[in-house]
Amino acid sequence: MDLSVILQAVGIALGLLYLWLEYKANIWVWVVGAIMPLVHGTLYLTKGIYADAAMQLYYVLAGIYGLAVWLRKPSAKSEDKHEGKIRHTPVGWIVPLVSVYAVLHVVLYFLLSEFTDSTVPFFDSMSTAMSVVAMWMLSRKLVEQWLVWLVVDMISVGLYFYKGIPGTALLYTLYCVLAVAGYLRWRKQAKMI
Repeated sequence: MDLSVILQAVGIALGLLYLWLEYKANIWVWVVGAIMPLVHGTLYLTKGIYADAAMQLYYVLAGIYGLAVWLRKPSAKSEDKHEGKIRHTPVGWIVPLVSVYAVLHVVLYFLLSEFTDSTVPFFDSMSTAMSVVAMWMLSRKLVEQWLVWLVVDMISVGLYFYKGIPGTALLYTLYCVLAVAGYLRWRKQAKMI
């Protein structure tokens, strides 16, 4: 059996588990989120999707960070009464988040264009930069992280079909549907606070 097919199958199984745990805001999302990138990273390397492959290292570290953040109890001194709860992105965070995305996109695009044989540097760097922002938003339990993931997932569907990994493209199609469902669920939960 082809290594690509095996990696796609394992990645799909882990991806579905990850999404279910994220949808439920279950802390185990971070454990699966630290394991799954190893499978996807190997797959992406074999297909020449270099920024997404490198991004998997970030996901491992983000999984460890997210677990630590979710395990941390809100401090009594915290000025943020919603710390640790599902909530909307504070308006003052939008410009910094967009700025981080823009800088990452430009830097990654330059690196991919100049130092790799990537055939998809723009979309690879775009989805990777957005993923960095979305993972940080998830660690803070921000409702709008689902919307960022929806854009990442839509880009990834096209990218993965183009690069010949249809199983992973179909997984990301399902991610699109679940991103909408997750957004609606988290938005409802945020209103209850």
